[in-house]
Amino acid sequence: MFEKLRVVWQIPELRQKILLTVLMLLIYRVGFQISLPIVDVERIQAFQDSQGGLNGMLQQVAILSASKLNDITIFGLGIMPYISASIIFQLLGSVIPSLEALQKEGESGRKKINEYTRYATVILCLIQSWFFVTSFANSQGLVAAEFTNPATGNMTFGWTIVSVLTMTAGTIFLMWLGEQIDEYGIGNGISLLIMAGILAQMPYAGFQLYQQSSLTLGDTAKLDPPRLLLLAAMFILVVVGTVYITLGQRRITMQSAKHQRGRRTVGGGKSYLPLKVNQAGVMPIIFASSLLMFPALLLTQVANVAQGWEDGALKTVLLGLSGAFQRETFLYNLTFLALIYFFCYFWTAITFNPKDMAENLKNFGSFIPGYRPGKRTADYLEKVMFRITYVGAGFLALIAIIPTLIVSWLGVDWGIAMFYGGTSLLIAVSVAFDLVQKIDSHLVMRNYKGLLE
Repeated sequence: MFEKLRVVWQIPELRQKILLTVLMLLIYRVGFQISLPIVDVERIQAFQDSQGGLNGMLQQVAILSASKLNDITIFGLGIMPYISASIIFQLLGSVIPSLEALQKEGESGRKKINEYTRYATVILCLIQSWFFVTSFANSQGLVAAEFTNPATGNMTFGWTIVSVLTMTAGTIFLMWLGEQIDEYGIGNGISLLIMAGILAQMPYAGFQLYQQSSLTLGDTAKLDPPRLLLLAAMFILVVVGTVYITLGQRRITMQSAKHQRGRRTVGGGKSYLPLKVNQAGVMPIIFASSLLMFPALLLTQVANVAQGWEDGALKTVLLGLSGAFQRETFLYNLTFLALIYFFCYFWTAITFNPKDMAENLKNFGSFIPGYRPGKRTADYLEKVMFRITYVGAGFLALIAIIPTLIVSWLGVDWGIAMFYGGTSLLIAVSVAFDLVQKIDSHLVMRNYKGLLE
């Protein structure tokens, strides 16, 4: 392994790409330590020490979006506005003919859609940062007194504009960093930013795990050795399962038609059409988590208001719904699993078009044995993808539910369970594996063995 790493470092072009990528990620992490000038540091610290509620939701958002909203930094919005804009245009491409035509134009069409995505990102940043600064910062009392209006207690309009523009510029800068990594570095820039945000929070979760551990058998107040071993085994299983599903493919045999060129007969060989088991990636978990955050938070806030009401049926219902949509409850997790399955099929339907694939096979003179080119081939591909998506969705559902199982069975805090047995680990392993594959492609081009060989 060390010999392979030495070979990687000896290739000038690859070494330059890796160093540039590391530099970009370091700049990204430095920005997370720069708070907006309007914040009160002591109040921010007190808010971060609170458990659950709005702080818990913001911590969960930070895992999935490379953001740090509960610190109110210049990179507080993270890269989520750009991801949201990209998803919006990808969805619109399936319903708006002009965007669909752009997607099929190749590189020129992709550049045009990227330009539209950047404009949409700026708009989303302005809206989200304005809502965040005016609603969250003021309502939680996190703004320093010198930046507030004495009459209302809220931030002044001038400093509100400055804060909104600063957070918007921070996200646009992150978007630029990701694009520079795509063009001059190695790996997918946006994915690497998200992975860097996850890995940066893992050491603190590890320190929490160390504080809660004990080498005494039967120590119920802390994690004793049997529970630590079980936690380590679940960690290894998640990593192995993620690699297995990421590489998992259903290979469909294809036959190329024979062509007569002069006196020679070419073609006629067999090949395989690989269909990924987890076609949707981690997007279903991100969608499902985001969708469930806001009802739970809203019901919690309503329940807090209802506490002051006199006894009544409405108060009982609101308090019951608020308790039912907590992360540990059966109803929350059942809804979470159902949404993961729904978004798996939804996202696969958006990204995988069996009709276009069948048409491409027909145009290249290939066919699937036993199925006529055209509609029958498209129907067969759709049926196969429907079946393997069920398996991929089941894997994502299992990964998403592991943190809840760790909390309920092992008594581990959410701060540890989220980083060492769930979505964040899935994202980190998937992105790291994709990065290794890209490094391997550079090595194979120069007749070296890949890191995975």
